[in-house]
Amino acid sequence: MALNPASAFGSASAGDPYLPTSGNGGYGVLHYELDLDYRVATNRLNGTAVIRARATMPLERFSLDFAGLSVVKVTVDGERPKKLAETPRKLVITPEHALAEGQEFSVTVRYRGAPHPIRSSWGEVGWEELADGVIVAGQPCGAASWFPCNDHPSDKATYRITIACEAGYTVVSNGSLVARSSRSGRTAWTYEMLQPMASYLATVQIGRYRSREIAQDPVPQSIHFPQSLDREISIDFGRVPEMLALFESLFGAYPFDSYTVVVTHDELEIPLEAQGLAIFGRNHVDGVHGSDRLIAHELAHQWFGNSLTLARWRDIWLHEGFACYAEWLWSEASGGKTADENAVAHRARVALEPKDLVIGDPGPARMFDDRVYKRGALALHAVRRRLGDEAFFAGLRAYVAECRFGLVSTEDFVEIMQSSSGDDEVGSVIDRWVYAKSLPKL
Repeated sequence: MALNPASAFGSASAGDPYLPTSGNGGYGVLHYELDLDYRVATNRLNGTAVIRARATMPLERFSLDFAGLSVVKVTVDGERPKKLAETPRKLVITPEHALAEGQEFSVTVRYRGAPHPIRSSWGEVGWEELADGVIVAGQPCGAASWFPCNDHPSDKATYRITIACEAGYTVVSNGSLVARSSRSGRTAWTYEMLQPMASYLATVQIGRYRSREIAQDPVPQSIHFPQSLDREISIDFGRVPEMLALFESLFGAYPFDSYTVVVTHDELEIPLEAQGLAIFGRNHVDGVHGSDRLIAHELAHQWFGNSLTLARWRDIWLHEGFACYAEWLWSEASGGKTADENAVAHRARVALEPKDLVIGDPGPARMFDDRVYKRGALALHAVRRRLGDEAFFAGLRAYVAECRFGLVSTEDFVEIMQSSSGDDEVGSVIDRWVYAKSLPKL
């Protein structure tokens, strides 16, 4: 029976109003296999992406997010497509044979070019050259700057990433390093991320780094850094194992197979997290623990943001509010201000800001407004005050365990916290802090 074309075209959007041109419909990605050859000296990338996916509807046509690089060849299950169209942000593929709902299929894309960041409402995001290396910061829509993908966090997949570049550079990507080989002055590095990952969290970091093991328990922890910062690195990141142990006790087991820190030669405006990784600039290293708050924040994202990932961008407070609250928890555990003292101080500061933001739906322009972070943390502290420590942290651990490697919403958090604690008023607390503009009292 012939398919109805009107119902067999996968949408060129995930349907998220915060990023209406990102993501795609009609299929879900199962696995990405990326084979990249990169020339640091000339910023030239040759890549092959093999994308294994499953159709969620009858498909005569579907699209991938892809920007700024040239397509060399595309096949679907080994066959050239009937039609291929490239727009500034999309690769639109009409396979030779229509795909049935539930059918698994493989798309291979060979491509090349000079990768560069994508311009967005939040600045330039994606693949970016450093003075001597590369940083990839994909949040929220930069993954398409270096590989074809379904660039929305609601479509998580596993990854195998191989990157070859000039010898002398260290290459870091998500997951465990499973292979490394050198030939003719070039070294290829292969990483595997076996836990599902959102595309914006996929990353490549390249630089002339020294490497050091921080700890082996409960998972391998390592750091890559400029040699000139050797002494300061030892001091500033020496507490990572303690932070990880604290967060395991409060949130549950660390979710991934390893944790890696990269400190770039360049200064960075802000640190950033990727799945299994955190990246800092040299300006975040001072040898006197001046960035402990930031180090705790990025580590906490491994639970809140990476293992538990928002299904829609409006719920960004579930990432940033939780990571901000983890800063206060680390301060409390390490002899600094208690979480209560931090909450009182930050509520006073938030009270000076305009009361014009609903952090549960801040709008795309203000997704990363500081009030989303601080008021999100205050919401959690308000829930903690209501439930008490035992019920609050038991509820957090239940939330992390039930939603592990999955997608989350504010409704999920409220439902699990209420179920775990037996207190039906958690939703009312969240409503006041997350869905109202007025600022409640603690």
